Amino acid sequence: MSLHRPETLDDALSLMGGGGAVALAGGTDLYPALRDGVPPSEMVDLTRVAGLRGISRDGSGWRIGAATSWTQVARAELPPLFDGLRAAAREVGSVQIQNAGTVAGNLCNASPAADGVPALLALDASVELASGTGTRVLPLAQFITGPRATELAPGEIVTAVLIPDAAGSGAFLKLGARRYLVISIAMVSAVVVVEAGRIASARIAVGACSPVARRLGGLETLLAGHEAAATEPVILRYDYPELSPIDDVRARAGYRREAVATLVARAVALAVEKEASHVA
Repeated sequence: MSLHRPETLDDALSLMGGGGAVALAGGTDLYPALRDGVPPSEMVDLTRVAGLRGISRDGSGWRIGAATSWTQVARAELPPLFDGLRAAAREVGSVQIQNAGTVAGNLCNASPAADGVPALLALDASVELASGTGTRVLPLAQFITGPRATELAPGEIVTAVLIPDAAGSGAFLKLGARRYLVISIAMVSAVVVVEAGRIASARIAVGACSPVARRLGGLETLLAGHEAAATEPVILRYDYPELSPIDDVRARAGYRREAVATLVARAVALAVEKEASHVA
């Protein structure tokens, strides 16, 4: 196996253009997967490519470089909008995994229980993709198509996650069999905007309860305009048609469905509380 370490995006795309190479960033998912099959003939390490690390802001929103680590996200100085993403970053495996694992790697691995995906969905994130023929942008909800499946084409590289500028405060909650180093039973991220004591808008996403993480569009509509201090009854009555939880070694489907309602109520309440504290 050949390992390439390009320092420019053009060089990386040229190496990937042959179709036989595998992109490598943190390697926290890729290396363990090598035990299950024949290793690739070529790997392209993207961690030295200029412009693929770091978080920046421009006139239209925020850009998170594809090779930005979860530790960098957790420690970044970001507005309350990103509180859910920063909380999710602290839940990605161990500290060692957070130091090595990357934002784009978490998306490309496309696990139904990927911690970063619900938080990014609640931020209306899009994924920037580059290839030898140009660049395209896809909403994150369209990029991940199923368990371990994405719209990434042969030779393409994820270069950034793009997040539009917006108001609001975020929250993230994860349920597992223990406090750390656990695959989620369920997880919820919410971004809430409160105006005059009422929910002006809410964006809520759930992971580990369907083949891909899902936004709860119906609940978001119900909560809009609702009194911010009294959202729990609405959330607990909602039937969550967007989700399709399964029985597995971590939990039964019925338990997941009940747990999600509680997690959503707590996440929304936490985001509302954050909104109040920032206004104060």
